[in-house]
Amino acid sequence: MALEHVKIFNTLSGQKEDLLKPRGRALKLFVCGPTVYGPPHIGNARTFLIFDMFVKFLRSIDYEINYLQNITDIDDKIINRAKEENVGWKDISGKYELIYLKNMQVLGIDSVNIYAKATEYIPQIVEQVKTLIKKERAYLIEGDGYYFDLATFPEYGKLSHRTIEQAEDAVSRIDASDKKRNKGDFALWKLSKSGEPGWKTELGFGRPGWHIEDTSITEYFFGPQYDLHGGAQDLKFPHHEAEIAQQESASGKRPFVKQWMHAGFLTVDGNKMSKSLNNFVSVDDFLEKYPAELLRTIVFMHHYRAPMDYSDALVQTAQKNLNDIAIFLAKLKKTRGKISEIPSGDFLNSFLESLSDDFNTPQALASIFEFINKLQPNLWNLSYKAGHRAAELIEGSLKTVGILLPKQIISLKARFLARKREYYRKNKQFIQSDALRKKLDELGYIIEDTPKGPLLFKPVYATRTIQNPIE
Repeated sequence: MALEHVKIFNTLSGQKEDLLKPRGRALKLFVCGPTVYGPPHIGNARTFLIFDMFVKFLRSIDYEINYLQNITDIDDKIINRAKEENVGWKDISGKYELIYLKNMQVLGIDSVNIYAKATEYIPQIVEQVKTLIKKERAYLIEGDGYYFDLATFPEYGKLSHRTIEQAEDAVSRIDASDKKRNKGDFALWKLSKSGEPGWKTELGFGRPGWHIEDTSITEYFFGPQYDLHGGAQDLKFPHHEAEIAQQESASGKRPFVKQWMHAGFLTVDGNKMSKSLNNFVSVDDFLEKYPAELLRTIVFMHHYRAPMDYSDALVQTAQKNLNDIAIFLAKLKKTRGKISEIPSGDFLNSFLESLSDDFNTPQALASIFEFINKLQPNLWNLSYKAGHRAAELIEGSLKTVGILLPKQIISLKARFLARKREYYRKNKQFIQSDALRKKLDELGYIIEDTPKGPLLFKPVYATRTIQNPIE
């Protein structure tokens, strides 16, 4: 299905714009990947889930996407972690890269075409630094490394609306040296000290700075300019500003990227979830308690640019949303009435238009519940075909963003207890039937009496401790 317009909020222009759809080629999308020095937390996962859902949606409406993501596998944080654990830096980056990729697989994040590790593009990084040196945009601090000279790029800050004077922001990963020409100058190539890892190059034995990895990788795959860049809100400054300064200075072409999308923070009690604050929930810890669909749904419930505060109440709300949808789907598949028409067109239009308007996922979710509410009054009058068609529409809409509802598997014991309970209920032996309902509840099942007989359902997204999910 093709839509006439998909709008996104372009951080660079500060307004909603039509997402550009190239003719004769795929849209080029780059999203900043992880620095692999520790396990990813669900705040990191939020960003990657957002762009996975966005790409899945675009592909469902006939966009061709070439989705590239980098992996920073050499960095001071990796080196420091290796020292702390008394192992090699490759052991750290290799270990956490595997954990990251495994987490992405379990979360159903499979839309990325290429994962590019920084250490596999050292020649490209060196060439871009040499270009900046040749164009007098970079300078050498002896014994330290090559730095980008911000004084040569007056437009620095145009993405985040900051000035060069604000570039020493304490919350940003700024390279420290008292010999820099400007406080915000950042490292392009770091000369390795004794015992530190590095590569023997024309720039000296050293390793890349953080920002230069991304532009060297994107230039290799996409050229000096491309369509769409995504990442978390905290990367806007200085990381994305540095990318712009580097690439536009190296190529002389503007804009480096036509459109930018930034995902909001995941917070805990109002504070950004981060490893440095030790207030994070790792993806592995989350998946030990809950299925992957639940985290995807939590992300889907919030607009991608808005902050999202993580709490038990938030998890419970997502559980309730998924279970309400799943139970209604089970009912739709039991209908045997005579009504053959359903308001499918209105629902599909509403769902897709919401996603097309700056990827408004909360409104898209609301459209699913609006559709359910429209069907509810005549639910048991729907024909078998209409019921299954409605179920397919709901399941298909969720599949558009990668939310896959699992099939119900009811145990033989539960089926036996349900049949026995129905026998007691029909014979008005309510004490016995209530006792069997309680047994089913203890087994984790819900049984609901419907005009078409009892519906036995296992809430796959609920925990035993949740009785009254918070709305």
